[in-house]
Amino acid sequence: MSDAALAAQALLEPAATRVRDPRSGRSVWLAKMVQHPTLDGDLLRFTLQFTRDHTPDERARLQEALERQIRQLGWEGRVVIDTAFAAAPPAAPAPAADGRPAAAPRAADPVKGMSGPGMGPHGGPIVKRPLDGVKHIVAVASGKGGVGKSTVATNLALALAQQGLNVGLMDADIYGPSLPMMMGVNGKPFADDNKRILPLEAWGIKCMSIGFLVDEKEPVIWRGPMVMGVVRQFLQDVKWDPLDVLIIDLPPGTGDAQLTLIQAVDLSGAVIVTTPQDVAVLDAVRGVEMFRKLGVPVLGVVENMSWLDLPGGARLTPFGQGGGARTAQEFAVPLLAQVPLVDGIRAGGDAGRPFAVDHPRGPFRDVADAVIARLGIDA
Repeated sequence: MSDAALAAQALLEPAATRVRDPRSGRSVWLAKMVQHPTLDGDLLRFTLQFTRDHTPDERARLQEALERQIRQLGWEGRVVIDTAFAAAPPAAPAPAADGRPAAAPRAADPVKGMSGPGMGPHGGPIVKRPLDGVKHIVAVASGKGGVGKSTVATNLALALAQQGLNVGLMDADIYGPSLPMMMGVNGKPFADDNKRILPLEAWGIKCMSIGFLVDEKEPVIWRGPMVMGVVRQFLQDVKWDPLDVLIIDLPPGTGDAQLTLIQAVDLSGAVIVTTPQDVAVLDAVRGVEMFRKLGVPVLGVVENMSWLDLPGGARLTPFGQGGGARTAQEFAVPLLAQVPLVDGIRAGGDAGRPFAVDHPRGPFRDVADAVIARLGIDA
């Protein structure tokens, strides 16, 4: 993708995620209606692709709403919106020789192996279902472990709640759950009369983790389908509502849990966590590419462990410099925050009292403010 297209995409993505397509029920960005973005000086130009089912009134309202959001995000240049219609679906294949209907060709997976007859927890397909009463779902992800992803997820949840939002926090790291310790909450969830699991609460946040269901010293030795089943159950069978934002702490990497999440619900966006050094940045890039390929907006990058302030006033950078900024620049997404190495952050996670509880104006407030702005939430 050219630099002009990347710059245009950076302008369009946050605006287009705030405009909902009445036909698909998704944002026009997730519905892939925004095509061919380009930026030439003060001219932002792109194509808004409709289906034949969109009425003239719907087409006009979507164009007006999208331009209004672009302006509200600060763009003062010219905006040219070309319109087009998506190609008609292919005609049904001719019946087979025995008279039975021929199978329609299946579209290729955006990621190899993400679908098929055995991808559900019991061999069936994963069915996407909206989470009633949950307005936004945000994944916190990293390409590798050890970068402080769970620290960012828990403190982001706290910082959002401090803004007056109803927030949930789901621990999707089945093999290494850390939410119970970091949020200081333990207990066994139970189900209500409608057989929906009631999440536990800590610091005003609804919480769910496999750590509530197994002994903390018990290893979770499960194959992929079992992990996928638990992730789906935590999403769709837990009584999350009502929530403004559900934060999902993903395991590191780009595997079963991530694909299950993306296939099971519509994500509003993803926050990528990295540390400054090149090996972490390389894995963070893979995470960004995964979400991009699967049509999930990347809200921005958080660089953790950016520096260490020494007692004499000097600043030490044990993990190098600039990795988060380079990642954000490469993919034309915001650098949401640089979080320093502070002993209070580590100590708060170990004690079950996240850093943001006692430091509401700290770096995690910056992340929360940016996420609120990108999602278009009135806090």
